[in-house]
Amino acid sequence: MAQQHAQSGQVISVAPLGEGLAQARTTAIFKSEQLEVARIVLLAGKEFPEHRVQGEITVQCIEGQLEFRASGVQQTMGPGDFIHLRRHEPHALRAITDTSLLLTMCLAA
Repeated sequence: MAQQHAQSGQVISVAPLGEGLAQARTTAIFKSEQLEVARIVLLAGKEFPEHRVQGEITVQCIEGQLEFRASGVQQTMGPGDFIHLRRHEPHALRAITDTSLLLTMCLAA
């Protein structure tokens, strides 16, 4: 069954998942012509190898800890940390602990 996306004006919780994090999955929150938002769940040791996306992105760590590599620099992110990347900027991430992130991607050029 296809996942329902949030509707315009609908309140969605992106609060930490806490003890439910280990059983959670990545979920799309919504997608429009210009914007896509998803909660990314990465369990400890899992990673997204280096990649690029067409639009600008933001990543906010909701819970856990991860290594984020971009522009040749590796940084550790924890709850509340936020990063913005320009379009086509290569980046990679690896979860140090079970982690959830809020990913926002700009789809319009």
